[in-house]
Amino acid sequence: GLICRRPKFVECVIIFSGPSRRKERLYCFGGKSELNLHRGDQMDGLLYPAKKIPPMAKSDTEQEKASENVTSSKVDPFSDFKQKVVNILLKYSSGLWANALPKLYQDTYQVKFPEDILNNLELLSDVCIVDYVSEVPRKAILYAKPQRRIDENLNVTEKVQRHDGGKATAEQQCEEAKDQYPENITVPPLIIPSEGSVSVMVLELKNTNEVLIRYVGKDYSSAQEQMEDDMKAYYSQNSTASLAQSLTVGQLVAVHAEEDAWLRARIISVEDNRIKVCYVDHGFSEFVESNSVYKLQKQFNSLPFQAAKCKLAGLEVFCDDPVLVKTVESQTCSKIFAVEILEKSDIPLLILYDTSGEDDININATCLKALYDKSLALHLQVDALYTNVRVTSVFSDGSLYCQVPSKGLSRLSEILQKLEDYFHYKQTSDFNVSLPFCGKICLFPSKGKWARVEIRIIHTRRALDVQFMDTGTVATVKVSELREIPPQFLREVIAIPPQAIKCCLADLPPNTGMWTPDAVLWLRDTVMNCPEFSMKVVKQDDSKGIAHVYLFAPENFPDMDHSVNRQIKNADLWKHQKDVFLSVSPSGTSSTKVTSDAVSAQQLTSGRLEKSVSDSAREPSSAVSTTDMPPPLPLSKTGELMDVYVSVACHPGHFIVQPWKELHNLEALMEEMILYYSRAEEKPVNIEKNKLYAAKIENQWYRVIIKGILRNGFLSVYELDYGKHEFVSIEKVQPLMDTFRKLPFQAITAQLAGVKSQQWSEEASIVFRNLVEKKPLVAQIQAVNESTNSWDRKIVTFLVDTSLPDTDIWIHDFVSQSLVEFSKDD
Repeated sequence: GLICRRPKFVECVIIFSGPSRRKERLYCFGGKSELNLHRGDQMDGLLYPAKKIPPMAKSDTEQEKASENVTSSKVDPFSDFKQKVVNILLKYSSGLWANALPKLYQDTYQVKFPEDILNNLELLSDVCIVDYVSEVPRKAILYAKPQRRIDENLNVTEKVQRHDGGKATAEQQCEEAKDQYPENITVPPLIIPSEGSVSVMVLELKNTNEVLIRYVGKDYSSAQEQMEDDMKAYYSQNSTASLAQSLTVGQLVAVHAEEDAWLRARIISVEDNRIKVCYVDHGFSEFVESNSVYKLQKQFNSLPFQAAKCKLAGLEVFCDDPVLVKTVESQTCSKIFAVEILEKSDIPLLILYDTSGEDDININATCLKALYDKSLALHLQVDALYTNVRVTSVFSDGSLYCQVPSKGLSRLSEILQKLEDYFHYKQTSDFNVSLPFCGKICLFPSKGKWARVEIRIIHTRRALDVQFMDTGTVATVKVSELREIPPQFLREVIAIPPQAIKCCLADLPPNTGMWTPDAVLWLRDTVMNCPEFSMKVVKQDDSKGIAHVYLFAPENFPDMDHSVNRQIKNADLWKHQKDVFLSVSPSGTSSTKVTSDAVSAQQLTSGRLEKSVSDSAREPSSAVSTTDMPPPLPLSKTGELMDVYVSVACHPGHFIVQPWKELHNLEALMEEMILYYSRAEEKPVNIEKNKLYAAKIENQWYRVIIKGILRNGFLSVYELDYGKHEFVSIEKVQPLMDTFRKLPFQAITAQLAGVKSQQWSEEASIVFRNLVEKKPLVAQIQAVNESTNSWDRKIVTFLVDTSLPDTDIWIHDFVSQSLVEFSKDD
């Protein structure tokens, strides 16, 4: 944890572990170069060099010699390795530190990086540019060679031509015209947004790897609108504005377009008085008369061109498929979407989300469905009867997924067998998923076979939720367990629609509301233990994508009275749980009274009925561990400095800090809890106040202490690592296992030093919250108020914001000044 207190410059390489957004100035590598590192990510200083122009590539003659050298060798033992290096470098247009390459390589391909390469980087010079920044061989920046590509034989070839030889898009014509016109006008490059939510408007696409977009926001679309208003005012009112003379292909101009708009454009072609222009901020082109083309004034050159390219994640292999392109075009053009930026490169990799409805729709995943082979889709018919139906999963709302024998299911079995045979002779680690994202379709080993899964939620870098496409089951898995679909099988695998059909049991009492745990358990035991059923469809709800069905065991078909529907309807399973409440004994100790129905609520997905409360009450609570409490979190000595992260800030008298150096350990613990509890069989839990448990809150598992038990089946809990109070359903609580009790609880309750304790006004609280919450800061502890329980102790501390290059901001000074200003206003 580096604390920068106006230090002298030193000749060293510093590995950062302190607050991530602090900007440091340092001399490194013998004091020869000064770097300003603004770290939005802890690893930025290690992976990415400071923004700089890559060294010039070799001349054409040198390139040809290099190409000859490469091709002259019949077999390059490193060819596969070099291609993998190239694939990594293409993601980092600003270059990559050489000493960061081994870890990236191993993380991406699960193969160890050859150790001797870093000591002889010239071995990579035929596939990348090596820029040495010191006399130490390892201290170099690696760049993918610009304007070139490496073919499958590692031959260096010229820039790829358009594959279809067809008509170029307006943006491509604009780029070609730019190359023809040696213009002195400089326009700054467009910077991809890095903070906050990002939205784009889709302008045009030729294929899904060349989608033309415009970013929406203050420094983008709003700035463009303001500039175009200024252009209109200038050219409409300024009589000195002159028509462009000697029009040349590639020239930047101002165009008086339709509806009295003034737009920036680049000339694509000149044909007598008809000029074809590409509008650099809007992405489309058109013919205009020469008398509407004006010289572009200097003041309109400061805004980057707003039309930019992107690629759509998950669609790259099928980028030119006409059906896919048409679907994407109809779904996206001239619409605004929220985006997730997966890779920030010259052409960023994006996922588009339609957020206009109740649910966010992943446009990439939705459009991929256009590649389904419709002949393999199963369309259930109302009043039709189906046999040999297999129920594959049951959910807590009573819905279930079924597989029905079909052409698609047979085809799926064939292709999965092909994959099994293929992987039998391959090292599956070569197909590890290096870039998981929501909507991506992968393979997962399940019960000795490969299964298709779609990524639904990404929890951490290691853990994510997937849904099995052909059984409907949802599970949390490790990223390392997923595999990419081999390219030669990709189209076949994608073409088969999901073979799991979502159903619900028809004609159940409409007044039951949510299914009770007992009803879900009964249904699960009944249908999951029977190899096959017969099924009758009575209704198809296309809006919800669910079929209302009757299920029959084979021996009971078609006797409606013996259907699964009638059996569960007539069973005494629909009484909802009674309230759970807290009783306090005279001695002051707490105990919990839970009815037998409440126990069922805790046995929701265990798959079998557990002991009654009367039995379990005689045994020690499963939540009480023989392991002691975690050791208390060590704190810095009074007056010393400590890097912290402020997770919660209510007001100067109460906020929560976490030790910065332990955040990676906390992240690892959270990942392990997700993986463990998502796979573990849920157990009945005796809830007791002031005891430790694991609780699921918004798809994450947290270490909590129970603060109160409410009468509506909910619990009041305190997150021991984040300092938040939450309400959770009793069904979301599980015992806290011993392995998760070793790391000290990370939340430290704090009070700001240097200000008088008082009743803090709303204005002062807002000011303080904006200054510190969700920020890495430096703490100087003044006092520690100890307590028996580690989560009850409190520190009094100064907070310092060191993110500015030349000034440290002491938060108590700022708060005090604000209080004076508020009192003057009053």
